[in-house]
Amino acid sequence: MGVLIIREMVGTSPTSWSDAARQAVARASRTVRNIREVEVLKSTALVENGEIVEYRVQIKISFEYEA
Repeated sequence: MGVLIIREMVGTSPTSWSDAARQAVARASRTVRNIREVEVLKSTALVENGEIVEYRVQIKISFEYEA
């Protein structure tokens, strides 16, 4: 493994925190190759009328730099 680049992003889902993380990785993988690791930094949720309506995760993705 050479040089790794780390980026932060937020994933969202109406279903769960784990799905929010999966959605973020799926979105990142559209434009980023060689994703090696995901670290969940923070989990939050949007609440309306006493119900969770959106799960959110702030993540760091690590991917290998290609020169």
